[in-house]
Amino acid sequence: MSSQPPGMPPAPGMPDISSLLLDTDTLNGFLQALAEAALAHAPAADGCGITLERERRPLTVASAGASASALDEAQYGQDDGPCLQALRSGEEISVPDMLSEERWGPYPAYAAACGARSSLSLPIAAHTHTTGALNLYAPKPGAFADADLTGLRSLAAQATGAIALAQRISDAQEFAADLQTALQSRAVIDQAIGVIVGQQRCTPDAAFQILRTASQHRNIKLRDLCTELITNIAGQPPTEEQLHARP
Repeated sequence: MSSQPPGMPPAPGMPDISSLLLDTDTLNGFLQALAEAALAHAPAADGCGITLERERRPLTVASAGASASALDEAQYGQDDGPCLQALRSGEEISVPDMLSEERWGPYPAYAAACGARSSLSLPIAAHTHTTGALNLYAPKPGAFADADLTGLRSLAAQATGAIALAQRISDAQEFAADLQTALQSRAVIDQAIGVIVGQQRCTPDAAFQILRTASQHRNIKLRDLCTELITNIAGQPPTEEQLHARP
């Protein structure tokens, strides 16, 4: 089986992802609403988990029902299972009966012992920096064989766009924070260079070399050394206004 394209509209009777996003204040809240919506539209299932993986680190970010969390965690522990295969391959992974399943080592036997006889994992945001899967677990074998999966595929496909957007926003915020830190580091280093130029009557390049050599000898970061220097002279650490003041 293959997943539907990300741009597909919601199936009849399924919640619109835009509505879920508007009704929640955080990404976690949206993912929780998504898990609950998927479970509500899969009557045979008793658990739904949403896994996101970045840099090969999977995490259950939302779950509904009692069974999903333990089954997800078992797959993370052995770094293999239908959930991880779905998110890494971008393909739907169906397990009709755990007792006859030969893939994924000891996981199927563990799942059956936990009361899950069948499962279905649908990929979310496949082949992106943050891949994921929507995982449904059922206590009966063949629970998804005759199910109408159109609605669930619609949820997974729409969630792809929402999660990709959230990740872009997160990346942009992280970049902005990194840039702000870099600018503050540059500012405090420039102030320290000015201090050394005044004390030693040398060029800015020579002052920078003095600071860099001192940071290497003391085995501390250049920014920390410069902050310490300014603090010792001014009697307090440089403030945001001082860092951004024009010379």
